[in-house]
Amino acid sequence: MARGASSLTKRDLVIVESPAKARTVGRFLGDKYVVKASMGHVRDLPTGALGIDVENDFAPEYVNVKDRATLIAEIKRAAKQADSVYLATDPDREGEAISWHLVEAADLGKVNNLKRVVFHEITDSAVAEAFADPRDIDMELVNAQQARRLLDRLVGFTLSPVLWKKVKAGLSAGRVQSVALRIIVDREREIEAFKPEEYWVISVDLETEAGTRTYNFNAALSAVAGQKGKPVVDNETTATAIKNDLDSASYIVSSITRREVRQRPRSPFTTSTLQQQAARSFRFSAQRTMRIAQDLYEGIELGSSDPVGLITYMRTDSVNLAQNALDEAEAFIRTAYGPEYTSGPKRYKTKSKSAQEAHEAVRPTSAENTPEKVAPFLSSEQLRLYTMIWKRTIASQMTDAIVDNTGVEIEATASNGNVHTVRATGSVIKFDGFRKLYTEIRDEDAEDEDNKQLPAMNEGDALEKKSVNADQKFTQPPPRFTEANLIRFLEEQGIGRPSTYASIVGTIERRQYVDREKTRFKPTPLGTGVSDFLTQHFSNIMDTGFTSGMESKLDSVAEGEQDWVEMLREFFGPFEKRVEDTLANADRVDHKTLVQKSDEKCEGGDNLVIRTGRYGKFLSCGRFPECRVTISTRPGARATGEVKENWEITWKTAMEKCAIVHPEAAAAVAAEAEAKRGARGKRRSANGKTAGKSKRRTKAAAK
Repeated sequence: MARGASSLTKRDLVIVESPAKARTVGRFLGDKYVVKASMGHVRDLPTGALGIDVENDFAPEYVNVKDRATLIAEIKRAAKQADSVYLATDPDREGEAISWHLVEAADLGKVNNLKRVVFHEITDSAVAEAFADPRDIDMELVNAQQARRLLDRLVGFTLSPVLWKKVKAGLSAGRVQSVALRIIVDREREIEAFKPEEYWVISVDLETEAGTRTYNFNAALSAVAGQKGKPVVDNETTATAIKNDLDSASYIVSSITRREVRQRPRSPFTTSTLQQQAARSFRFSAQRTMRIAQDLYEGIELGSSDPVGLITYMRTDSVNLAQNALDEAEAFIRTAYGPEYTSGPKRYKTKSKSAQEAHEAVRPTSAENTPEKVAPFLSSEQLRLYTMIWKRTIASQMTDAIVDNTGVEIEATASNGNVHTVRATGSVIKFDGFRKLYTEIRDEDAEDEDNKQLPAMNEGDALEKKSVNADQKFTQPPPRFTEANLIRFLEEQGIGRPSTYASIVGTIERRQYVDREKTRFKPTPLGTGVSDFLTQHFSNIMDTGFTSGMESKLDSVAEGEQDWVEMLREFFGPFEKRVEDTLANADRVDHKTLVQKSDEKCEGGDNLVIRTGRYGKFLSCGRFPECRVTISTRPGARATGEVKENWEITWKTAMEKCAIVHPEAAAAVAAEAEAKRGARGKRRSANGKTAGKSKRRTKAAAK
């Protein structure tokens, strides 16, 4: 009896990744469960070694993560005291692998009732449903994650030393990050090779009357007398001749076309599109977006109520919505906006070949949690991101917007008999549909789709010319990548996965392979040198098609269609031979080509170069160590006047120490620096002697 009574007091153990998630899940489950957080991975490959037995079927040599010993011991004890252990880590490959590592590290395989539960949102109903339908750990998902981790370790751990020997010490290479770097470098080469071509944009400002009102509008040149198709105006002589014709012309409306166009709402967010839109709308980095989304997913306390997850799992490549979410959105739209704003559930298909449709898009866990309702409980950045997710999800289920597009063709008959055509376009929103709730900021490079409304006109109407505009233009090179459109390009090419986009961008920036210029990535000389070296000697690693193909193979492992060990063996054999050949035969990259010059010049005439120290970037003379001028980088445009003024003073002081122009001053500075170094050396020596005497006294006292 006593034993039975004791068993009744046992509580089941639930393991999640984070304390915030543990608090939220724990409150839903109640007192019958103990919820512990693993703090992410508890095992990983060692940091100072390859950690893979290549000769023994690529067996990984996992070690416990530093400072996790106490936590693992606590989980072991809690598991022994529990009737059942539930592994409730995230619903993706990474989460599946964390659960498996927990089993191995905490010896949970001996537990009688070990169960895996998966939920895509942290709400009472979703958690209850998951616990009612547990399953075993999916080893195919685990093997896919293992294969990715080992593949990345093999490439990074093997390639990075090649860079240290052949390019520069301290560099790193990665299976996906290096391809992303090459994409940025290739775009820069396109920009450098681009040759601008002249063209002219010609338009006419026209006026018409409707009743008692006068309307002005603009019409662009659409056809030139004597030319077929789209007008070609590529020099000033042609432009001037056409402008003179239009200045003398009479204008008659020749045709009017009206067309009704339906604008469809955008699909709900995936990880990639969420990161892209947050970058466009709020200038959030991908990492910042994911950090905020993690908070919204793991749980927010709404006033006095228990914490609740406000959005579904944020690492996903699916645009699918669950049936209950579709039903709830439809009911909300019908109540809030009226029946004309909904036409039933809208289902979207994911473009990505590897998307997991069983997963859901990033959406609010409840349509009733409107931004206005939750605003008092969210930080500013949380509210901005949540509002965007909520609006796009609800808008995705609203009716199409209906727009009337109007095109007016106008004949311009010049005094010399030449007949040109100008065209005016406009649009009117006939029914706003989803636009009543949501429109979004687009890429800086995108053209504006919304045109102004045109006045009422009829065929045969005469129009009055007000002015003719002829503007010289030049074609522009392709733009550099922003973080948003780099992520979009990676996704389109099948490179990386939802969980990796943020880290890819962060890594190449942290390694100083790229700089940002007005939010756009520009490769540094170091980044270009690394990319060129790897492209020359490891062309497959740097090939987008090859990298995308590896992602497909990893997906096949997750589906149980490919053996992960065989996949690694096929890759590593040729790769290892290529590494050996490169180490033996490749020339070292000239160090001078890696130096990043600034626009500033030392007083001696040499460009100052950009270097990096423990406190960040600074400028130093390109003739170092002959000239030891150093100064912080020039303050940006947003710096205050005082900061800029102080920098100018510092600049003048630094230039007075230029060894080329002021050798005596530079020598004095060098002597002073040498004296300081000598003084520091004496102090260290004295401290060492004192420490030695102290140790001897301590030993003597001990005896």
